[in-house]
Amino acid sequence: MIEILDRADVERARRTGALVADILRTARDRATVGTNLLDIDRWAKEMILGAGATSCYVDYAPSFGRGPFGHYICTSVNDAVLHGLPHDYELADGDLVSLDLAVVLDGVAADSALSFVVGPTQDPADLAMIETTERALAAAISAAAPGARIGDISHAIGTVLKDAGYEVNLEFGGHGIGSTMHQDPHVANDGRPGRGYQLRPGLMLAIEPWVMADTARLVTDEDGWTLRSATGARTAHSEHTVAITEDGVQVITLPSA
Repeated sequence: MIEILDRADVERARRTGALVADILRTARDRATVGTNLLDIDRWAKEMILGAGATSCYVDYAPSFGRGPFGHYICTSVNDAVLHGLPHDYELADGDLVSLDLAVVLDGVAADSALSFVVGPTQDPADLAMIETTERALAAAISAAAPGARIGDISHAIGTVLKDAGYEVNLEFGGHGIGSTMHQDPHVANDGRPGRGYQLRPGLMLAIEPWVMADTARLVTDEDGWTLRSATGARTAHSEHTVAITEDGVQVITLPSA
């Protein structure tokens, strides 16, 4: 299903997006060497429920997971890149962490992700990989104009990722979002310009470039959820929810401050 929202829905989505962004940034800022992933999940739960919002993850049970997910935030560390299931692990100096969060507030969902390195040991290769996903996300947002097509967004992402030397996995990517978290259309992280669904005002998309340092192949962890690089290489993930408007594109998942 491709859902087209009205202006009131998009305005509500901005409030949802601000909540998602605030939770992610709070969790990032609080995460230090020794922080347990279960603490991050607890912080997310407290902030989601405290805002009167609903988690998109707790009861989530898609065909690719061993569901339900049962937690409030995805915590992917080092070679884990997507759907990281929170577990009893304390962050170490130099760990590369990706946090991915989606919630529903006032009937509208928003979804975002960010990556960062914990502690004083900041490997330049990790920072460059994170920065590449952020540049790919910015390029995709710039391509998401009314009248453009999904392929234009995918092509913008793939161009940045491949020019930086990364292989691109097409199994998981961005998606439509609205009253529920995962909707059509699928937004692959590489593609051909001028192809696919034509963007129109009221469409919301979660755009999410992600890469693995030296491979495009994923393996599923024994927990049935966490997706890791097949080579054990480090990974990074950046994501925003955006809304297509008559005037262009709005980033929905921006902090409230």
